[in-house]
Amino acid sequence: MAELGFRIAPIQLTVNAPAVMDTAGATEVSDVERRAFLLDSAGVAVALPVGTWQPGPSRKIGMAEVRSVDQFVQGMYQHDHDHGSAQLRRAATEVLHSAYRWLQDGVYSKETGERLRSATGYLAIAVGWLSFDSGRAAEARSLYNEALSSARIANDRGLEAKAFGSLSLLARASGHPREAVSAAQAAQAAARTLGSPRLLALLWMREAGGWALAGDRAATDRAMVQAHTLYAQGMRDDDPEWLDFFHPGELAGLEALYRAHLGQHDRAVAGAEQAVLLHGERFARNRALYITDVAVQHAVRDRPDPEAAVEAAGRALAFLPEVRSDRLLQCLQNVAGALQRHSRNSAVADWLEEYRTAVRSA
Repeated sequence: MAELGFRIAPIQLTVNAPAVMDTAGATEVSDVERRAFLLDSAGVAVALPVGTWQPGPSRKIGMAEVRSVDQFVQGMYQHDHDHGSAQLRRAATEVLHSAYRWLQDGVYSKETGERLRSATGYLAIAVGWLSFDSGRAAEARSLYNEALSSARIANDRGLEAKAFGSLSLLARASGHPREAVSAAQAAQAAARTLGSPRLLALLWMREAGGWALAGDRAATDRAMVQAHTLYAQGMRDDDPEWLDFFHPGELAGLEALYRAHLGQHDRAVAGAEQAVLLHGERFARNRALYITDVAVQHAVRDRPDPEAAVEAAGRALAFLPEVRSDRLLQCLQNVAGALQRHSRNSAVADWLEEYRTAVRSA
């Protein structure tokens, strides 16, 4: 943990855990060893009971443990949005394994068991996202499928929708357009009764990404129109908390990526610039990714603009090393590749040298 940049300290926490009925009908508050992961770079402190399982009586699990899993997922996403996944993935994987041990060996009521299984499914998706951001596609797929299994067992349609949506995103990133479309459509089917137009809008954008990767402009446009129509219905009380990242800047950024897939580079660069502007100061990692897209699109459009590309590339490079994400490094590499054809331009040559220096020290 210390090698990952975490400061680990044993902390005594007092949690008002609900009483859990044992098989004899007696009530008991679970006494669980607790560890706090202190995410220094984000200033986020998240406590999760992850005590080592020892031989002896079965451990009782209550809603306090379920809430701690939910809280860890929320804190993890906050850290990831601002700083990337590099320093968090292994720690989060350890927490996931602890949650699995609770499911396997713990004693809990039927209601608590269903809630714990759903919470663990959302945690699996969160860890899968960190794996995806770290360039570990196979690991992410396995975790998303584990979450899908949890969703089916717990009859949690929201978790099922998110798992299929994550699989769609992964399929597009892996170059499998048909799989991306099919998974997005399965996600939409799971989400239709959840009362969240904004969630459905995201899932229609996932489908649009698959069609764009396949080069089908008409289907891409149809899916994006559907997404924008749903998004315009606004926020609802039934919107899941994790959907916070899907704000107008993200909607514009996704459309820009899909325009780039279709070779519509002028529209792509305009959309990516709009996405960066709408992001404001939030979601540093996503903002950095869209800035790299601005740079690439300026470099490869029909009338390339190397100066504009270098300006955007410089803004993207400034996110290192505060944001540590393999996807960001890959995107910066794509920028370097796109700019290489303009290397006779002195500003481009200077940026390429700055990029090589930054990457060596990242």
